[in-house]
Amino acid sequence: MNKEELKGIQAPLKQKYRGEPEATLITLKAQGRIGKGVTCKIETGKALAEAGLHPATGGNGMSVCSGDMLLEALTACAGVTMNAVATSIGVNLDEGIVIAESDIDFRGTLGVSKEVPVGFQKIRLKFDLRTNASNEQIESLIKLTERYCVVLQTLKKMPEITVNKNIL
Repeated sequence: MNKEELKGIQAPLKQKYRGEPEATLITLKAQGRIGKGVTCKIETGKALAEAGLHPATGGNGMSVCSGDMLLEALTACAGVTMNAVATSIGVNLDEGIVIAESDIDFRGTLGVSKEVPVGFQKIRLKFDLRTNASNEQIESLIKLTERYCVVLQTLKKMPEITVNKNIL
């Protein structure tokens, strides 16, 4: 896709959203079904993934880890966003690799230590790029990718989360 094609696709959407702000609110949904052997089947829209315990918490390594899925979602979103931004601002990327990683101390999630927080402490996002773009263009590309990456901004701004239950 080139810059003109991307603009051609996005221009009518932007115009609609400026005139109809209520049309911009879309609800995304993820759903899973609790399975056997401490797993949960996730319907991704494209495939079925079975999430389970990480081997460090007793999993057998055959199921995907939800922590990995979170980092994969960040990687995918940042990669797609960077590609769209590069196309939009006319930066040619010969190659781009996006890496998201984080360390986790499983003593928290296993309840071994109340002093150890549950979850990721720091997430590192890295871009390895092969391009002939100037340093100024690359800085702009990174800045705009950070600004418009939905998953990255969600993690940074920590939205309000509510938890509800229904007894079936």
